[in-house]
Amino acid sequence: MNKVVLFLLAIVASLSLEAQIRTPAPSPASALTQMVGLTSIGVDYSRPSMRGRTVFGDLVPYGKLWRTGANSYTKITFNTDVTIAGKDVKAGTYSIFTKPGEKEWEVFFYTDVDGGGVPSDWDENKVVARATVPVYPIEMPIETFTITIDDITSSSANLGIMWEQVYVGVPIEVPTDAAVMESINKVMSGPGAGDYYGAAVYFLSEGKDINKAKEWMDKAMSMTENPAYWQLRQQSLILAKSGDKKGAIEAAKKSLAKAKEAGNADYVKMNEDSLKEWGA
Repeated sequence: MNKVVLFLLAIVASLSLEAQIRTPAPSPASALTQMVGLTSIGVDYSRPSMRGRTVFGDLVPYGKLWRTGANSYTKITFNTDVTIAGKDVKAGTYSIFTKPGEKEWEVFFYTDVDGGGVPSDWDENKVVARATVPVYPIEMPIETFTITIDDITSSSANLGIMWEQVYVGVPIEVPTDAAVMESINKVMSGPGAGDYYGAAVYFLSEGKDINKAKEWMDKAMSMTENPAYWQLRQQSLILAKSGDKKGAIEAAKKSLAKAKEAGNADYVKMNEDSLKEWGA
């Protein structure tokens, strides 16, 4: 009987260990992703609430560096280069720190992205951009700290920060026009050497029209000043498959010489095997 009781107690103990009370986070995590033109902007941050407290000038003192949220660093990610307050910022992820004031805020974009609170050793060399922006009072109180991406155009947006009855916005410019013009010019000028080469190799690998592959490879090579050994290798295979054994041997010999120069033993062997197969 005692063994049965002990067994039941062991089961109850194991169940109590597995059962864990779950409670909501005081400052829940949030993630925001927004396309601005052709640039993706992502923000990861935690959102504290007022809960009857006075925020700016008390909970968040004026003139002191603030982590701009709660818990871990607030982070922003750009998938293209951007411009912030006239400063060029490379694509990547940065942390956001602020120094709130009654009339204006300083906003800092910082290269360190791991940590909580504010950096114990602030390094000005890690500030990739800073902006001084005016405070806009808002009538309706914002209970929970909020970051937004507002006033979106094809080439710009504002990174909005609001809490209590305060809003500040940091202008961010994105290189939409440059990207679109580059795309337009590329398309309007016709396919490039890389386009012809890729299409030719795809036709070869998939067993499609070999004559079309040869035509595209010829165009690619005519547009390439100094073709690499791997390009010449593909050209030789296309020429061989199209029935031009003489041309294939000539291309393979060029590829072999360049592969030897580059020290690529794999391509040396492949070319030597092909030349032997083609009777060179």
